[in-house]
Amino acid sequence: MGTLGFLIVLSLSLGVAAWLFFLWSVKSGQYDDPEGPKYRMLDDDDEPRGRPQPPPAPEAGDPDRER
Repeated sequence: MGTLGFLIVLSLSLGVAAWLFFLWSVKSGQYDDPEGPKYRMLDDDDEPRGRPQPPPAPEAGDPDRER
């Protein structure tokens, strides 16, 4: 009977801990914008898109020019 009492207390303690963790996550704003990240990833462009720039022309004394 002592084991059953221990398991009941343990399960209630874990339930209360999970509930407190949930309340903390709601207070800290974890669920404020659940839809935003999936759209934000589509707008993440590092550089503006446009026509590609041609490579610069080699200069007169450039050793790579002879290749």
